[in-house]
Amino acid sequence: MAKTKSAYFCQSCGYESAKWLGKCPSCNAWNTFVEEVIEKSTSKVPSWQTSSESKRVSKPNKVDQILSITEERILTGDIELDRVLGGGLVPGSVILIGGEPGIGKSTLMLQLALNVSGKKILYISGEESEQQIKMRAERITDQPTADCYILTETSTQNIFKQIEALEPDIIIVDSIQTLYSAHIESTPGSVSQVRECTAELLRFAKETDTPVFLIGHITKDGTIAGPKILEHMVDTVLQFEGDRHHVYRILRSIKNRFGAAAELGIYAMHSTGLRQVSNPSEILLSQREEELSGIAISATLEGARPMLIETQALVSTAAYGTPQRSSNGFDTRRMNMLLAVLEKRCGFRLSTRDVFLNIAGGIKVEDPAIDLAVMVAIISSHEEISISSKICFAAEVGLSGEIRAVNKIEQRISEAEKLGFERIFISNYNMKGLVTEKYKIELTAVRKIEDVFSILFG
Repeated sequence: MAKTKSAYFCQSCGYESAKWLGKCPSCNAWNTFVEEVIEKSTSKVPSWQTSSESKRVSKPNKVDQILSITEERILTGDIELDRVLGGGLVPGSVILIGGEPGIGKSTLMLQLALNVSGKKILYISGEESEQQIKMRAERITDQPTADCYILTETSTQNIFKQIEALEPDIIIVDSIQTLYSAHIESTPGSVSQVRECTAELLRFAKETDTPVFLIGHITKDGTIAGPKILEHMVDTVLQFEGDRHHVYRILRSIKNRFGAAAELGIYAMHSTGLRQVSNPSEILLSQREEELSGIAISATLEGARPMLIETQALVSTAAYGTPQRSSNGFDTRRMNMLLAVLEKRCGFRLSTRDVFLNIAGGIKVEDPAIDLAVMVAIISSHEEISISSKICFAAEVGLSGEIRAVNKIEQRISEAEKLGFERIFISNYNMKGLVTEKYKIELTAVRKIEDVFSILFG
């Protein structure tokens, strides 16, 4: 008989304890520990193998004796998804996609299953029926691919039987929290079940070179639900973000063993599904017929993708004793630091003024290269002086008011020039080694924030 043991797991972060605890020492959440009975199977054959075939015994090899094999990536037909994955889908990789309910995770994966040509796709759903998936497929495409198979099942043992019979090239699981394994005596979605089901799919993917997509739920804090080890087990972790009140969705790479971990893909949600946005700068910049104060354009970089965003600021007289500081899409603490620089180094009295900051398009930016645009937008609103829509900024601002250099300045300048901007403000230190003759856009190099204000506002 299989040996059983009992343990307590935190349902918020997956922390394991031998006894019940009122407060989780990992995430500091209260009353989240539940008891789960863990049963360890005595079978030495992985659950996804129905036969008793002998497994290959691994032996240690020297690094210089290992053959270098170039993996041929599978193109999904989605340019945005291929970019985020690092150039395509790697055989044998396991990709975890998380996001809020209703953001479009299932729609994105179903579009992938219907658009990949020449591959047999198995879409496993534990949340929807076949008829519901069929209705969504008819809504997002007119001609569904014949090589897309739908399976509504939650037992991993039954799923692996169907996989062995079908032999698909790509597997999509929606979602990992709905699966359960007979080796674990706990409910689906529990910490031990999520970990065991993921481990079975991971072993299957690595030994058969079949890529697997896992859709995961998230908690109220925005993190992927289940144990934290889940993100360490998989090869790639993608976060699907966006505001349901906006049409734009952002696919962000958090972890990627086969590519850059800072890539970004942008989609637009329509009634017929998700549509790729090839040029995000055009949608993030509003079309203005007249110049308005408090608006500055910045050249930012997400991964290897340059794009121009619009920074909006509003400075008004504080109605209460304590002025308000609020930002949307930008770190509020960094905005407070920039306000302190304006007050200390430039002499602007903002201590009695309300300051509101917004990054247009509903995206979040952490690139320090937009510091200069943020400060210019704030002073533009404070002085009621508009900035030309043909001017953009790309520089970081230090605590002493100096303009610091940013990385990959050539890509930022090229993106601004491509979109028709006539002038860009950059740091004087970025001019070293820069071939200015190949750019038609005017490059304005500055050393201090006072130089920028004297040029723009006199």
